Amino acid sequence: MDTLKITDNLQLKEIKARFSEKFPHLKIEFFSEEHGVGEASKYSTKYDDELYLRDIRSTHNEGDLEISGSLLTSEFESNFHNQFGVNVQVLRRSRNMWIQTTTTDRWTLDQQEESSIKEGS
Repeated sequence: MDTLKITDNLQLKEIKARFSEKFPHLKIEFFSEEHGVGEASKYSTKYDDELYLRDIRSTHNEGDLEISGSLLTSEFESNFHNQFGVNVQVLRRSRNMWIQTTTTDRWTLDQQEESSIKEGS
């Protein structure tokens, strides 16, 4: 099981890079608005990658976030929100564009990664 150390002093781009080290064909984006399972996030509410985690949340606890491939995508997103007060959306590479994993939120992160590879990213 891999974990990601979450602290207020991380820039969003650093968290995104560490996630993508584990899943090169996936990425995460940070949003100001929460979304439910199977719902898309509005790009107008996406945070800039240069912001620090401390800038986008009111709960400032630190800890480790599990980034296991066996986690459902919806679980990963919910865990990030519940543990650290941050809204994230997983995106999957599909050919030459990034798509939100709304219809595949019940897939594991490994399944998302494998699907992206098959789609020729």
